[in-house]
Parts: sequence; structure tokens; C-alpha cells
Amino acid sequence: MPDEGTSLQSLANEVNLTQYKTYEDYLDSQITPTDLFYLEDKELARQLVELGYRGSGEPLKRDEFENKKKAAENFRLQRGVPTKALANYGKNLGDSPLLKALADREEANRAGKLTSIVFLRTLNSRGQEISGYIDYAHRLKSDDFDQYFSRARKFLPRPSDLSFYNWETQSCMSNATSNFQVITDNEHGLLFKNKRDRKIIDVDPEAPSPGDNTTCEFIEPGEHLQVLIFDHATRRFG
Repeated sequence: MPDEGTSLQSLANEVNLTQYKTYEDYLDSQITPTDLFYLEDKELARQLVELGYRGSGEPLKRDEFENKKKAAENFRLQRGVPTKALANYGKNLGDSPLLKALADREEANRAGKLTSIVFLRTLNSRGQEISGYIDYAHRLKSDDFDQYFSRARKFLPRPSDLSFYNWETQSCMSNATSNFQVITDNEHGLLFKNKRDRKIIDVDPEAPSPGDNTTCEFIEPGEHLQVLIFDHATRRFG
């Protein structure tokens, strides 16, 4: 039987299928500009994705896609969460691993079934290296994610996030959010305490475990320097 974190992530991925209007849109989401440059034929690129020669993971067949998309749409209707409530709906996420990872988790974080902490090390507009731990569910409520999923603005850590550090100015800040308390007096590094179930999330990548009901996933950095996402399951699906 899959653990809770695996079940949540699997369901989040299926729910996210509703962002694609057609099976062709689903295939196109896994085609990179490099693929099109070398192949010079979008239909051929789609066929290669469908056969598993391009894209990430094992692609869904057309009937699997239609069935899973229909089930995901029914899931939304049963819980009264309209597809258009998701900021990633209908957006072209391009080749950004971070945006795709955030899109996969948007539904579960908005519904309160998952609270994800995003660690992001990157460069700001001034070329300064910054890093921070971001309470994704909190930012979803307080920020406009249309601008990120549409790629109009770069998703970056802020001084108001759980933790923020500017490596050039050496300014460091930490803040509690609606979901987490910050524990700074730990000799091995930061800890975050979930306010709902009071579980501790250890974000040290060298730790034996990030904590109960928590998983850590390394995301391809893409345009950033380093990306990790800690997913904490806070509520079981009924």
C-alpha cells in the first residue's frame, strides 16, 4: 500500500491534468525548444513523446489521459474546487522544472492537504545570490501566482518568507507563517514546526529523515542554482 505522501503526490499529478485541454496539449508540455530545433517537426516531436523517447517519465496513452483527466475533473466538482481556481491552469510552463513542480502541488496546497516548503537558491535581479525557505501554501494565499506560472515574473524568495538570506550583504531573516513556526536554536540548522499537527520538519538534506509524513524531493534547478521541496502531508484524503 503506498504511503500517504506518495498518494498525495499521485493525486496532485492527476488533478493537474485538467490544465490540458487536449491530449496534444499534454504531449506539447513535454516538448522542449531544443527538441523542436533539431526535429523541425512538432508532430514528430509529439510522436516521440508518446513513444517515450522524449519528455520525463512514462507518458500516458490517449485513453489513459482522457480517463485520468475525467476522474480529476470529477474530483474537483465533488469538492467544489473549480479548475479555473488554480493559477497554473492553461499556462505554458515551458521547460521550468520548478514551475512544473509547483503546478503539481498547487491543488493539494490550496486544499490544505499538503503544506510544501520550497528551498530556493538563486540569483536576484542584481545578480546577488539569495536563498530562502518558502511556505508555498502561505504564498499561494498572499501572492498572485498567475504572474509566475505565466512566466511574467520570476519566483524568488523574499525577506518575508520563512527564511531568507542574501549571500552578498549577509542579511538574514526568518518569519513565522500561517502554517509554520521557525526554530532557529537547533545546532544542526533550521527546523520548522507545522502549526496544525505540531510535527517537526527537518530541512537539513543530510538528515536521516525530514520528519513524520514529510518527504524531500530534489528538483532540477533549471534557471536557479538549487531547488528542494519538502512536502508535509497534513490531512488524509477521505
